[in-house]
Amino acid sequence: MQIRELDLKELYSVYDVLSQLYGELTYKEFEDLVYDMRHMDYKMIGILDSDELVTYAGVSIMTTFKEKRHLMVFELLTDKKYDALKYDNMMREYLQDYARTAMCNKVVYK
Repeated sequence: MQIRELDLKELYSVYDVLSQLYGELTYKEFEDLVYDMRHMDYKMIGILDSDELVTYAGVSIMTTFKEKRHLMVFELLTDKKYDALKYDNMMREYLQDYARTAMCNKVVYK
């Protein structure tokens, strides 16, 4: 089991999990949107068991007047084959550490 940033070569795995949340989203649309979100430094983070993606989080470090410097979590989703409570909590703990390392004031879930 490992938690790490995912790269663009792993888009099919991300799409398999993310399509459980956004069923109408085609792979082509998903791929276009991922590339389009690079301007905001969108990061894909995953919990992997062997090479299988268990939990996915789409995040970006942002600064706003209201939240100051913070980690914005746009998506947080565990594959339906796994225990969502267990893995969502594991990812939330990781994101708290990730935010601290990036000198963020807080984690904001959209």
